[in-house]
Amino acid sequence: MKNGQLLAAVDLGSNSFRLEIGHLDHGQIRRVEYLKETVRQGNGLDSERNLSDVAMQRGWDCLARFAERIAGFKPNQVRAVATQTLREARNRDEFLNKAQQILGFPIEIIPGREEARLIYAGVSHLLPQSTERRLVIDIGGRSTELILGQGYQAKTLESYRVGSVAWSMKYFSEGQFTSSAFEMAEVAATAILDEVLNTYRRKDWDVAYGSSGTIGAVVDVLEAAGWPAGLINREGLHWLKDKLIKAVHVDNLKLDGIKEDRRPVIGGGLAILCALFELLDIQELRAAQGALRQGALYDLLDRDEHADIRESMVDWLSKRFGIEEAQAQRVSQTATQLFKKIPPPALAESHSEAAVDQERLQRKLGWAARLHEVGSHISHSDYHKHGAYILDNADLPGFSMPELHRLSQLVLGHRGKLRKLDTQLNDAGFVHQLFALRLAVILCHARRDPDMKGFELSLYEGTEKGFTITTRKGWATQWPQSAHLLHEECIAWQKTAWSVAYNSM
Repeated sequence: MKNGQLLAAVDLGSNSFRLEIGHLDHGQIRRVEYLKETVRQGNGLDSERNLSDVAMQRGWDCLARFAERIAGFKPNQVRAVATQTLREARNRDEFLNKAQQILGFPIEIIPGREEARLIYAGVSHLLPQSTERRLVIDIGGRSTELILGQGYQAKTLESYRVGSVAWSMKYFSEGQFTSSAFEMAEVAATAILDEVLNTYRRKDWDVAYGSSGTIGAVVDVLEAAGWPAGLINREGLHWLKDKLIKAVHVDNLKLDGIKEDRRPVIGGGLAILCALFELLDIQELRAAQGALRQGALYDLLDRDEHADIRESMVDWLSKRFGIEEAQAQRVSQTATQLFKKIPPPALAESHSEAAVDQERLQRKLGWAARLHEVGSHISHSDYHKHGAYILDNADLPGFSMPELHRLSQLVLGHRGKLRKLDTQLNDAGFVHQLFALRLAVILCHARRDPDMKGFELSLYEGTEKGFTITTRKGWATQWPQSAHLLHEECIAWQKTAWSVAYNSM
């Protein structure tokens, strides 16, 4: 990206939605504008884990205001991420479909560990560089992330389903602050978080940092009361908890430094923070300036410069499941070569945007091709089904949940019948990827480099839509098994809205 380029990150949190706009300044991102709205989607989840109509509308209204500010930005300038509430919501697709139309950009629901990775990226880029080993804590509305890292490198990442909104609703639902309520909230948080003792040991970090909402609110209150700026210690936590209990009810809370949007959720967040101080033997926690949204901005920059962590995650998963690297690369290269032969679907308004879309589809096709045999060590006959399950349930840093699901569906569909992919076959981009992948697997069936000379593909659209495969004279005679499999492939597509014809000269 060029110096001075504008970038935007949208964080759809459980308590607040945030928009951070920055410009690139010699490798650093300087803030241009920051908008925050208290949406409290976490409060809108019912007992069946469905978002209420009111909660969805609050989110859509906020995103409409954000959309006005980032109108005109290009896709590679914006990253929008959603966290725990939308990870949990059963009707999240209903919210997301409209939300993406309103915002004008894709919204990624990111796994917990990806959220933790981006939080650490945001924190580390806004801290002075040092060799200190860091513990980073972020208490959100419905999840808490813990990270161990050094420099810009996060080494241990985890996300726990405990947050300020959820805990406040459960243990301080009427706005009442009592000693017994705090005790129950801390015990419950400890029960969920106690496994941190095995992975976040005191000897493994030098300095503890706290990021974002709850911790920022506690720091503000303590500083306003005369405690050291930017720090939280045990004495300060005990003092604040005592203040809440003496207030009895949130409406009676008279504290300088506390913002109105934090009042209803301060009890739950404080209880979780107290539990973490005890579990991790924290004496002092420093407030960090960076957070998830800054991490998303720097991740945009990394992706543009091709230092994409997703590439390394594909390599890791390939090695983890013992995929034959030569065949994986062979299929990936063949699928990419075939994909380039197909005219791109009309996915964008401008030529430049279409080129970006095509490059994005091609990259993800390459990943799916490299991982198409990821389930082969579990089952020989049904390895595509096991591979899809692995990808749907993997927690891979850098990937959003929809990205992993798309890869899983490509792996699931790379062989066998196509009825299982009815919904996905309405997406022209997905169909182009899938067709290229299925052909690549056919052409590489002998586990050697295929003969691609004179192998052509064309696309036709109209009353019918589909593909034509054409091979040079003598190709089918030279490669009879491949020709047979291509004829079988034409039959496989007959039961879909797409058709495939094979012309052998």
